[in-house]
Amino acid sequence: MAKFVIEGGHTLAGEITPQGAKNEALQIISAVLLTPSEVIIGNIPNIRDVNKLIEILEDFGVKVKDLGNKTKSFIANDINLDYLDSETFKEKAASLRGSIMLLGPLLARFGKGKMPKPGGDKIGRRRVDTHFQGFQEMGAQFSFEPKESFFSITADKLYGVDIHLEEASVTGTANIIMAAVLAEGRTTIYNAACEPYLQQLCRMLNSMGAKIEGIKSNYLIINGVKNLGGCEHRMLPDMIEIGSFIGLAAMTQSEIRIKDVSWENLGVIPRTFQKLGIRLIKDGDDMIVPKQDSYQIESFIDGSIMTIADAPWPGLTPDLLSIILVVSTQAKGSVLIHQKMFESRLFFVDKLIDMGAQVILCDPHRATVIGLDRMQALRATNMASPDIRAGVALLIAALSANGVSSISNIDQIDRGYEDIDKRLQAIGAKISRVEE
Repeated sequence: MAKFVIEGGHTLAGEITPQGAKNEALQIISAVLLTPSEVIIGNIPNIRDVNKLIEILEDFGVKVKDLGNKTKSFIANDINLDYLDSETFKEKAASLRGSIMLLGPLLARFGKGKMPKPGGDKIGRRRVDTHFQGFQEMGAQFSFEPKESFFSITADKLYGVDIHLEEASVTGTANIIMAAVLAEGRTTIYNAACEPYLQQLCRMLNSMGAKIEGIKSNYLIINGVKNLGGCEHRMLPDMIEIGSFIGLAAMTQSEIRIKDVSWENLGVIPRTFQKLGIRLIKDGDDMIVPKQDSYQIESFIDGSIMTIADAPWPGLTPDLLSIILVVSTQAKGSVLIHQKMFESRLFFVDKLIDMGAQVILCDPHRATVIGLDRMQALRATNMASPDIRAGVALLIAALSANGVSSISNIDQIDRGYEDIDKRLQAIGAKISRVEE
């Protein structure tokens, strides 16, 4: 096991390029199972969760070829479905929550799929009901084997149907879309998630021959086709990384240029950081975060405390609330952070309190931050990363703190951030990876 050792209090400078989007990768790489033809995907992030998914696909028999420049070729023309019943599949799929994205393609093309209870971050309840309810409405049969903790889904044929999702689940919507593109007839999905990553999935599937209408909206119309062909697809930059780098620049009083951010796909993210008083400059498709000695949180028109909450797209992604909370600790003013979707994601604030931050955890979903306005720097401490996003938030806090901090359990961070220590070193961060 490794840990990060961070010497905080240093100003950073330079440019950094965000990796390909993790949340998009798990969807579109799973979609290669929908066709026996070659699919070429570019801008693939070299991170643990994505590499695990590709490894599972190779175990199924998918031919994967590295084309260089973060681009890979996938050919799924000889799939071994017996792998679904293997102990290896059970072990690998259980350790990767994103493996649930394989169900829709497997069901659509081969008529069956199996999945152990998915793993991933321990951030509270994350229901998978939406996935299976959609499959069942299209004619699939669902079963659960309690002893083996396996979900199974089978169908002789899938049929188009009108589906109204109980929640705008991103992964649930993606799975149902991938099942519906090969179903017989017309499927409509109401209350569909519409994040840029889902838009990307729909565009990729259409380039393969699918017929999906309503992209960018919460109402999708999918006319099933008999088969899909190959395509080439390039992934978006990771919006969570972009938000992390904005927070890093603000906390360390640094000027950082973030390259190729795809501004049109960032939604409310830039405006949310601006509510904290952070300046952002658009330069082509780059984002410059200028050096600021201080930044002041806005208040509402009536003078009441600013509230920042997550919401389905086009609202703020919940993956950035940990970053925003950390950045708020050194702002001038106060803010209420409301994490609506997950009840365990704010529990990392005890580490920030140990570092000297003024944070009141109101309940599992809400925390009030009283900004220190840099009157008192955070103190270095030893920490453990509880999940991907909180881990990077603590890393940002450590880089701004006085003294030397350590963060253990960094496998969690490696799941979502590619070579984060090396990339931060390149802009002046004092961080090293040490084997424990």
